[in-house]
Amino acid sequence: MILFTIILMDLLTGMEFDLFVPSFPELQDHFQLTAFFVELSLSVNFIGYCISLFVVGELADRYGRKPIILLGLLIFIFGSVLCLFSISYYFILAGRFFQGIGIAAPSILSFLIIADLYPIKKQQFLMTMLNASMNSAVAFAPVIGSYITKYLHWHGNFIILLLMGLIIFVMTLFFIPNVQLTHKKSIENLLGYKTIFKSNVVVLLMVYFMIMYVPYWIFVGMSPLLYMKDLSVRLTHFGYYQGSLALTFALGSLLFGFIIHRYDHKKMLKLAIQIFIFSFLCIMLVAFQYNSNPLFITLAFVPFVIGQIIPSNVLYPLYLNLMPESKGRLTALIQGGRLVFASIGLQIAGYFYQGSFFNIGIMISSVIFFVIIMMILVLKRWNIINGT
Repeated sequence: MILFTIILMDLLTGMEFDLFVPSFPELQDHFQLTAFFVELSLSVNFIGYCISLFVVGELADRYGRKPIILLGLLIFIFGSVLCLFSISYYFILAGRFFQGIGIAAPSILSFLIIADLYPIKKQQFLMTMLNASMNSAVAFAPVIGSYITKYLHWHGNFIILLLMGLIIFVMTLFFIPNVQLTHKKSIENLLGYKTIFKSNVVVLLMVYFMIMYVPYWIFVGMSPLLYMKDLSVRLTHFGYYQGSLALTFALGSLLFGFIIHRYDHKKMLKLAIQIFIFSFLCIMLVAFQYNSNPLFITLAFVPFVIGQIIPSNVLYPLYLNLMPESKGRLTALIQGGRLVFASIGLQIAGYFYQGSFFNIGIMISSVIFFVIIMMILVLKRWNIINGT
């Protein structure tokens, strides 16, 4: 029941970001919004998430995971109620902000429960399973959200999120143990986040993870307007395009979990670089051809999603265990930085969006180029990261 509850937390985290994305065109028409303001519903959610992360990480390292998760779920439930009964778009923005604040706790602490209870090799396997479950939710969320929007309109998506929040709150209350942290006293003497930045290797991995997820969020945030408004993809079909990317990551993580300890991790990371380079070339080709086929655009992005699987599951547990007494802070910094970069990227993409994939493709390709550079720098520090 512990693992099942954690999986449900990850499902909620995956769906919280993507379930209502298919309703963007309806929101835009209903409230007479520009693309910039539509994307703002994602950005304010990211901002709330980011602000909450640093508090969550600090409190979780001091007082344990369970009480902070419960508090976060209560805030998420409040935000969902605010969105559901909103009388203007500003109420939706406020609700999305509180949803972001609340979802931060179950999002980052679900992984830390695994890190607290299991050794490093077991952590890597279980995290591939959690990544698979989370991204399965991300995969099916746009599909489910499309049909909910069609029949229940944009309100229906917030009903689903509210019900899930309530169910997971009850399950967390009864099934998640309140683990006593053996290093609690040493944490009291740490100077907060300042200690983390003294390690160049930790900072390198942190920045890498912040940047690696940005291309995906730019694609997710802009694809509803691109596909449905400008490429004439039907609402009920849109979810399959976007969901296929997350499903690729989910299935890849599931399969990778069974081979992660059979092959040399450094060689796997080198393979990931090659996949990223191939993805960079594919996206640039589609962008400069001004291709308006949604299938080709989606296929061009698939290699990047596949390339993310290896570093996500190999490097993340190693990153957390570089400073085991500060796992909450380490997780908060990655998640917060990732969403800051994603929010900036989304708003820039929304500002320069002109109804085609060209500007989006150039922006995504530019970020992938930096991901490749950072990955090379990570490999140069591999012996320190791997503890060899």
